[in-house]
Parts: sequence; C-alpha cells; structure tokens
Amino acid sequence: MKKVLLVATVPSMIGQFNMNNIQLLKEMGYEIHVACNFRDKSIWPEERVKEFVKLLKNIKVEFHQIDFSRSPKSIGQIRKAVYQMDNLMEKETFEFVHCHTPMAGAISRLLCHKNSIKVIYTAHGFHFYQGAPLKNWLIYYPVEKLLSRWTDILITINREDYKRAENKFHAKETVYIPGIGIDVKKYENDRTDLKEKRKELGIGPDDIMLLSVGELNENKNHRAVIEALGKIIGVNKNSADYLHYFIAGKGELEDKLIELADRDGVNLHLLGFRNDVLELLKATDIFILPSIREGLNVSLMEAMACKCPVICSKIRGNIDLVIEGKGGYLFASGEQNDLVDKLNRLIKMSAGKRCDFGEYNYRKIQRFDCEKVNKRMRDIYSSFYEKKDGQRIFSK
Repeated sequence: MKKVLLVATVPSMIGQFNMNNIQLLKEMGYEIHVACNFRDKSIWPEERVKEFVKLLKNIKVEFHQIDFSRSPKSIGQIRKAVYQMDNLMEKETFEFVHCHTPMAGAISRLLCHKNSIKVIYTAHGFHFYQGAPLKNWLIYYPVEKLLSRWTDILITINREDYKRAENKFHAKETVYIPGIGIDVKKYENDRTDLKEKRKELGIGPDDIMLLSVGELNENKNHRAVIEALGKIIGVNKNSADYLHYFIAGKGELEDKLIELADRDGVNLHLLGFRNDVLELLKATDIFILPSIREGLNVSLMEAMACKCPVICSKIRGNIDLVIEGKGGYLFASGEQNDLVDKLNRLIKMSAGKRCDFGEYNYRKIQRFDCEKVNKRMRDIYSSFYEKKDGQRIFSK
C-alpha cells in the first residue's frame, strides 16, 4: 500500500484542518502517517491531545512524535526535529508529503528535496502580508521564496497570498483553495436550544452576547475589543448591564485580559477550550474577529454558517468573506475609533436588522462548502499520478 505523510508543528493543525484530507486519502487507498509534536500543549490541552491520539489509533493512522518548535529561535530543538524527520523519511517510503505550518513546512520541504520526495505545502497565511511589520518581510519572505523552489504544489487559502505566490514564487504549481471549507449541512441540521444555551451562559433575553473564538495571544488581538467596549461603556454606563464579551480559547494573555476588563468595567467571560463552539455561535448576537493576521479563519466561516452578523479586522482572508454593510462590518486594524464605531452600529441595530446581516452571511458562505474544497483536494492528490502530457488537471 502506498504511504503518504501529513506534517504539522502541532497536533491541532492536523485535528482542526486535515481530518477531511485524511478521509480523502483513505478513500484513495493510502496508508496515512501523521508527524507533529504531540507534546506541545500551547494550543490544545493535554487531554485534548490524548483524545486526538486515540482517534488516530481508531482510524488506523500511523503517528510519529517529532520535536518541532513553534519558534525559529529554538535551534537545539529544530536540529532534533530535522534529525527525527530525516530518519522517518529514510525508514518509510512516502509517495508524497503534505506539510503545514512554517517550521514543520520548512523542515519537511528541505528534507523532501534531499530525499527526492514530492511535497505539497499549505500556507495558512504567510507571515508577510499587506501592512505586516518590516521584519516579517525581511525574515519570512526570502525564506518562503527560497523554499518554494522545492515545493511541488503550493496551496494558498486567501486571494492576497495566492496572487503574491503565483507572481513572485517558484513552486511548480500554485493554487488557491478557500481553507478547509465549511460543512454547511452540519449547521443547517443543528437543533441547539438557544434559550437554554444562553441561560446556561448566564445571558438574559435582552442582553447582547459578543463572541470571539481563538487563542489568547497578541495576534488574535482580543485586547482591542475589550478596550473598545470599555470606551462604549465609558460613554453609556448602562451598557455594562447588557453587554457580555465571551472568548472561547486559552493562551498566555489570560491574566492580562482579565486585568484589562476589570479596569474598563467590561463583562468578560473566558471560556477556555470548548467542544461546543457551534452551540456558542448559534447563541451569540455578534461574532467578532479582531485578528492582526489571518489566513482564512475557520471560526469566521462557522459564524457565517450560523447566521451571525460579524465584525472583523480588514485584513486578507477576512475581506474574501465579509462584505461591508451587508453581513457585518470591517474595521481598520489598529484603528480603535473605527472598531468602536462598528461595534456601536451593530449593538444599536435592531435584532431584525442583525438577522438580515446573518442571513446574508449564510448565503455568502454556501460557495465555501467543504464538498467543493474536498473535490479540489482530491484533484491535487490525484495529480501526482494522473497528470497527462504535463498539463494541470485542476484549476486555480
């Protein structure tokens, strides 16, 4: 049986973004191997990682511990990961490797080049982008441009990254696929009891629930929302009684966010890692994605499928999904007054009008259905043995 290797720095990247790919590859008759750092707990807690390992065992996926580091500064750990990956590639015969995340992607492509193995790299949002810090362009751009020479297929998940990679990089093939897509039917068929869910969360019928989903770190920029809500409450003290900001996620900024919310009088609810995000989205009044950098955010797509009106930063990926004034509002990242203005608009908007925004988002997200994404991924995987006369068999 032919073997394929999926690689990522952390297990959450496989669990959240590659289970459909694993299913596709199984249907195509491959023996599937997964390599990542199962000991890393920066995103998933230990129990969630154990559950994922158990799942891989149950579906007969081979898994390998590689001591990847998320930081390019951990030289010793990087050397160890290179040694482990090189041994794995020499031990097993892989038809091709599909890698994700910057560090695992860099090591995988270098070693695939060394061992003459075909390689796919999915860029979940380059670290260089319009408005990115100069150091990102000086460090990450030349590295990715070099690595693209040893990339058979480069998959980008937003329009900005695709145009740059297609025009400036050297991968044999560059394609645009909108992330992992969204299983629209899953959200259509959900029967969450909204009243019970809001009651469970302590939200009254007249309260407004605002929700963000994501790791508590600088990039996710939850601080900006708390500060904006603080300004709104500062002008209208009564709004503190009915505005509630929920964040589903864990991270190193937890204590700082609590301190900031206490200072500004914001009702902040940190939910930690959750298995009921769909129910939370169904119960919320407004979804907020304030990130500084994204590729194509799955939580935003899920919020749109749940008919949520949204507020998000005006950055790549987000602008592929949200239409200003129809499904929500985009705010200029770093412009707090703009965020305050957009929040005020949705908060003061009638429930009926917010529902209209949500319905628009639901219609818009249909074109990102996972069935369409899966078909394109199947074409890409098949291309390694089905290309005819050097022609592409999949479209961009």
